[in-house]
Amino acid sequence: MSDVLTYYDDKSGERVSLSAADLGVWAGRTADLLTGECRLRRGDRAGVLLPPHWLTAAVLLGAWSVGVSVDYRGYATAGLGDPGGPYDVVFAAPDRVRSILEDVPEANWQFVVGSPVPEGYLDFVALVEQRDAVTPAYQEILGSDAASVDGTTYGAWEQLARGTATAMGIQPGDRVLIDAAEHDHPVKWLLAPMTVGASVVLCANLDPAVVASRVEAEGITRVLGAVPETSRH
Repeated sequence: MSDVLTYYDDKSGERVSLSAADLGVWAGRTADLLTGECRLRRGDRAGVLLPPHWLTAAVLLGAWSVGVSVDYRGYATAGLGDPGGPYDVVFAAPDRVRSILEDVPEANWQFVVGSPVPEGYLDFVALVEQRDAVTPAYQEILGSDAASVDGTTYGAWEQLARGTATAMGIQPGDRVLIDAAEHDHPVKWLLAPMTVGASVVLCANLDPAVVASRVEAEGITRVLGAVPETSRH
């Protein structure tokens, strides 16, 4: 299959399939928004408070493509300790903004990814769809550059992604069904598979009753989460 990332939400019925080119377009539009509208530059900082989702992949890849370092804060961190920052830009899910447990950090640019759009936030999807589908201007990103705001480098994240893929049994050419609730950090559902050349079927609110049929329909070779980890190899 040519799709590199397919997203299901079994609660809403959403299904989105993206080829590498499609994902590149969304990442490029995000990069263009960050560098054009927000005037961000290499070394600036982004707070990302988003769930596993194809739009989250676009946000992360778009930021990294222009050298913006990322602080990914999963929902499990809500209400725990320092909210982080300061950031130049924040991307947040609507439920994170509304949650009484959450202290979403402020930034010069604040985007909500989803609806409704709270006061004080910009609609990421509406704005990014207006950007040209362009490839970001080439920037030399070094393995020693900081990919995350804690100083973890791109090289270190690549090593972690490859090690995670090995630990999860993901091999080149695999098509991996991943339960978003069980593997919510992007190193597991995004970086590990793609670093080794696997494609992803990312499932939110996964209904265990549909796993067997989805495995067949999507040509899945490995299932991670929801049911015991299995392989069709």
